Amino acid sequence: MNSAYTSIGRYEQALVEAQSALQVDPSDVINYTNLASTYLNLNRFNDVKAVLEQAQARHLENQAMIWDFYAMAFLRGDSEEMARQLTAAMGKPGMEDQMLGMQSDTEAYFGRMAKAREFTRLARASALRAGSQEAAALWQLDGALHETELGDPQRARQQALEALASGSSKNAQIMAALVLARSGDGKRARSLADDLSKQYPSDTLVNDYWLPAIRAAIALDEKDSGAALEALQPAAPYELGSPLPGIPFLYPVYLRGLAFLQAGEGKLAAAEFQKVLDHRGIVLNFPTAALAHLQLGRARAMIGDKDGAREAYRDFLTLWKDADADNPVLRQAKAEYEKLK
Repeated sequence: MNSAYTSIGRYEQALVEAQSALQVDPSDVINYTNLASTYLNLNRFNDVKAVLEQAQARHLENQAMIWDFYAMAFLRGDSEEMARQLTAAMGKPGMEDQMLGMQSDTEAYFGRMAKAREFTRLARASALRAGSQEAAALWQLDGALHETELGDPQRARQQALEALASGSSKNAQIMAALVLARSGDGKRARSLADDLSKQYPSDTLVNDYWLPAIRAAIALDEKDSGAALEALQPAAPYELGSPLPGIPFLYPVYLRGLAFLQAGEGKLAAAEFQKVLDHRGIVLNFPTAALAHLQLGRARAMIGDKDGAREAYRDFLTLWKDADADNPVLRQAKAEYEKLK
């Protein structure tokens, strides 16, 4: 959805706008998908289903609805329906690469990085066939974010630099800076952040959402939790927003939780990770949504809530029951859980 309200997390206002658009023109399928996406952001999943069914009843189905059906299937845990929607997207330029990228996120969400890498490769190849170098770079960067969050910072840095060499759009610069910040290359991340600030001095989302996240990630890598928390302050009014399609959401919230953990503030950290888990319709299938369970377990353990910690660890390990056995995040999570028994 292109609504500015959605970008900054004002979903109730976006809802009014989307409902009005549908009333004005109930023959335009985009109005249905926009309304469905807004309901999704609000965790109103029954309403999402109803809107999509209305579009189907009017025989308005088109490829724009594939993403919505897939997202709902993911939230239900319906892997067969997800596979059907992925198949439906094949051969549709612009939609094919988006859904292959979506499937890569899903595989990473469940810790299946070997499969995630393959779907990232397919998404990039699809984007290039469709003539979009920028989309190809963004899918590579999306995969690089998977790598850095799931334990392979070296591969993440390599992919980020390769993607930057082939595409330097605003979105690519944002994602590359975030990858580099999260994977330990603060120098390059700072340089990209400074360039973004100079190039887009009036862009609210760049300056008050992404740059705070990038700078907080740099500070976290430098073990300066205070600086990370300070950097994130401008993002607070927009942190629930959905600023850019294809880029993971609620990163400022997730990073604030990590900063509180680093500072030894378990209760405050737990509140941030719970916030991620409470907004499933926004974070969907990006791996930080799964990792929030693990971080919540760590936060609860920090404050002595062993029962709550064990529950959160079990939730994470259940999600990752089919994860790659050699994943370092999985090995660490299992070791921590054993200590809580």
